Formats: sequence, structure tokens, C-alpha cells
Amino acid sequence: MLLSIEEDIVLSHLWRWFVGLHLVSGGLYVTLVVVLFVGLAALLVTHRDRRWFTRRVPVAVLAALVLVGLAQLALVVTKPFPDGLPWVVPLWIGLGLLGTTLAVAGWPRLRWWRRGLTVLALVGVLLGAANNVNVVYQPFPTVAAALQLPPYDQVDAAEVLTEDAVSTASLADWTPPAGMPDTGALTQVDIPATASGFPARPAWVYLPPAYLSSDRPALPVLVLLGGQPGSPRDWIDGGQLAHRLDAWAAAHHGLAPVVVMPDDLGGEGSNPLCLDSALGKADTYLAQDVPTWITQHLQVGTDHAHWAVGGFSYGGTCALQLATNHPDLFPTLLDASGQRAPTLGSAADTLQASFPGDQAALDAVDPLHLLAARQYPDLAAYLVVGKDDDDYRPQTEEVAAALEGAGASVVTTELPGGHSWDVWGPGLEGALPWLAQRLGLPA
Repeated sequence: MLLSIEEDIVLSHLWRWFVGLHLVSGGLYVTLVVVLFVGLAALLVTHRDRRWFTRRVPVAVLAALVLVGLAQLALVVTKPFPDGLPWVVPLWIGLGLLGTTLAVAGWPRLRWWRRGLTVLALVGVLLGAANNVNVVYQPFPTVAAALQLPPYDQVDAAEVLTEDAVSTASLADWTPPAGMPDTGALTQVDIPATASGFPARPAWVYLPPAYLSSDRPALPVLVLLGGQPGSPRDWIDGGQLAHRLDAWAAAHHGLAPVVVMPDDLGGEGSNPLCLDSALGKADTYLAQDVPTWITQHLQVGTDHAHWAVGGFSYGGTCALQLATNHPDLFPTLLDASGQRAPTLGSAADTLQASFPGDQAALDAVDPLHLLAARQYPDLAAYLVVGKDDDDYRPQTEEVAAALEGAGASVVTTELPGGHSWDVWGPGLEGALPWLAQRLGLPA
């Protein structure tokens, strides 16, 4: 039976309401926490006989602990990312595994209807545990982000990457023409790795309202890089980039940077260290292929004095590397909670994986070594870090001192929070007036 127009509208509104729900705070977050513990309690009382509590439950608990230990050992051995996990992450993962082992232990002697309840309880436990892990770093603040649904303002690249008239007026003198959109647009694009051969995933581009107008100005460029593990959508999902830039543009006649978010990893869990090394040619991709694509496909300002590079965590380290290795390309840097240097967890592992045994080759591209050997009078950096980020805050302070010692202009900001989007999203928003001044936009 076909739905009526009214029913279809109601369902559409309900769906948009649901996917817009927040996962890291609010009612849904609280509900998932409650569901997690209610589900565990339900799985625990699946059976009420003494043997269940004295034998099977202890075995289930032991099995969960062993699985958590094996997972921790696997992380130590494989080192998919250089940083250790906060203690709460193994805790939530352990509770999810405990729910699984309890369900398995109790399954054989259950009636069909109890098995159905067990499945429901386990799903609730797993969803609650997964969301509590999500809360630690906040990569998926909403249901839509967790489901990786298309952003609300996504448009097809063919609709916006068009050759239109470019205004001859300066950014300071440009005035919005009639019919300029109220908001910008996000589009997904392929940036070929022509020079590098880097296995890049599709990139994302944010185009502000001024770019979508009939008389677009030559806007500056901001290249934003994601974390590791991660994807080019990091700034869109966790950082709510479109909302933040749309708000800025609305207060500044539709003007904002064109933001390009390329892949800096080559895979969700890859770590090429943003170098040209045995791990691939990430530097060539980001410093040659990406800028070439930008100038060929986007009508933007070509003066690299008005180009900037930024990122958070791994992406912040990568941005620091690009700014110090290619200061003529990216003389403006936004580093949110980056490390002092590219790393796979230890100096020995990093050297062996990137330039096996050749310390001089690694030093030649390492940002702190470059800052100690050269002067960067034209480089300006905005560094932001969380006050509670005990691992990255000292590294940010070290990077700031090295930049200042090399003659760069440095602004350092500490925000409430740790190593999460509580810092990186507001950090970008707080940096916008400084970025606007550096990139030639009216502040």
C-alpha cells in the first residue's frame, strides 16, 4: 500500500529528526548508557540456577577479560596508531565483550522467546558500549554521522565545479550579487595521485556561499587534514565544518575560505607519516597532486600567501610537516593537538618503517630538525590544544618554542577538554578571525 503525501512528509520529518539526534550528549546518549547496563543485567539473570552464577558467569567474565587482554596485546604488536588508548576505551570494549560472552554462555538452554530477548539485550549492550567509545573522541556526534549518511548540504561535484565568471574586485571590495545562496555546499571529489601514486580515498570540498554566486571572488584556500585512524570526512562529521563555516560566511557577506579535505592516510588505519618514504609518497600527494588539482578545478586565488594548511592530531602533525617542508606553498599553519614529529610510537619503529637505518633522511624532513636549521620569517602558526591533553599539550609547547625560535609568528591557545572534538571544532572556529586576516579575507 502506497503512503499518502501527508504520511510521507511525516515519515521524512521523523527520519530527519532521528538522524539529527546527538550521540555524545542529550537524551539518546543517556538512553544508550541505560540500555547498556540494563542489557547487561538482563543477560546476567538469563538463568537463575546456582550453577549459572557459580560456573558459567565466572567463565564468561574470565573470557571477556582474556579477549580484552588479547585485543590490547594486538594493539601493542601491530601498532595501528602510535598513541595508547585512554583506560575508558578498554573498559567500554570489555563491557561489550562481557555482554557477548554472557549471551554465548547462556544460549544453549534457553527457550526461543528468551533467545529473542537475549539478542535484543546483546544489541543494546553493543550499541551502548560502542557509543561510549565514540564519546571519548567524538568522531560521530550524530546518528547521521555514525551512519555515514550524505551531509545535508552535499551536492554533486558537476553542479558546483563550474567555470563561472570570477570577480575582478578585491575581497575587501566585493559585494554579494543577488541570488547568492545563504549557505555553502559540500561535495565529494576524486583527486588523482598523478605524481605520487598515493592510494588516496575521495576528498571533500567545502565551497562557501560567495563561491556559489554568479560573480564569485577569488577566494583563499584552506587544506584541512584528518586524524589517524580516520577519513577525509573527519572535519565534516566530528568538526561540523559546514555549520561553522556557514555561520562565519553569514556574518561576512558570504566570504570564507574554500576548504579542501584530502586523504592524508590512504586507508582508515594506515599511517604513511605524511612523508615520501618506504611507506608511500604522502608528501608528494599533498604538496603536488592536491595543489595541482585545486588550481585546475577550483576558481580560487593562486597567490599561495593566501593558502593555509591545518589539521588535528595526526593531521596537525602532517600540517606542521607540510608548512615546514613547503613554506612557499603553505605559509599559514593551523595545528590542533598535533605531535612534535611524525611517529609510529617509537623512534626506532618510525625510522625502520620509513627510512630503514637512514636517520639523516628522516631528519631532513622532520619539522623540529628543520626549524632548528632554518629561519621561517614568513610562516605564521595558530596552535590549539586541550588543557587536559597531558600527552599533546607538552608537545604543542615544544613545537611553539621551535617555531618562535625559527622566526615564525605563533599564536597558542588552550581550550577546555582533552584530545577530542571538544577542542578541535571550537579550535577551528576560534582561529577563523586569525585565518581571515592571514588569508586576506575581511575580518
